[in-house]
Amino acid sequence: MGEQSNAAVEKHGADPLAARIGAEARERLRAARVGVAGAGGLGSNIAVMLARSGVGHLVIADFDVVDESNLNRQHYFRRHLGRPKVEALAEQLRAIDPAVCVETHRTRVTEANVRELFAACPIVCEAFDNPEAKALLVEQLLTDPAGPVVIAGNGMAGTGPAAEIATRRVGRRLYLCGDGVSDVGGGAALFAPRVALCAAQQALLAVRLILGEEGMGRDGR
Repeated sequence: MGEQSNAAVEKHGADPLAARIGAEARERLRAARVGVAGAGGLGSNIAVMLARSGVGHLVIADFDVVDESNLNRQHYFRRHLGRPKVEALAEQLRAIDPAVCVETHRTRVTEANVRELFAACPIVCEAFDNPEAKALLVEQLLTDPAGPVVIAGNGMAGTGPAAEIATRRVGRRLYLCGDGVSDVGGGAALFAPRVALCAAQQALLAVRLILGEEGMGRDGR
């Protein structure tokens, strides 16, 4: 094992991620730009996984601050309490990879700004709690002919089995990740493992799109 690791380092230089995933994948991910709409349970975990995967550019929008009720499932710590989520999350992402470019917007995503916020992102991960906000983002980005592929969260509340969390392509530029049933509204329980399962599927799909293992849809494929 040690000899294989040394050989990989010699082949790819001092970049440990390239040694692990390959130079071509590393360069594709480094050049990629992904939007994350929302920095809560889904969004914070999605962003962390994308940064660990080597995605070079992240655009994150959220208006909220970290409070104690977030700590059971969101990627924050007590030291972040009271801070804007986008600020606390960007700090963590840069600690993971100092080279990652994190563009943050502390703002509520609205019909008036959503297209501008994510204009440069070929992929946007939707990560809102609010059903109306989810619908607004999906509608606005998909009705734009030049808009991105949207990866939306769709059901991750409760304690249902992991196998219920699935990824489905429901349109040329729309994927849904989740169980498709459980609603985060109405006081539904949210547990870290199930939320993280959904976030992981959203992040993994973004990586697959970047690496060409799924059709991007933006150009009709």
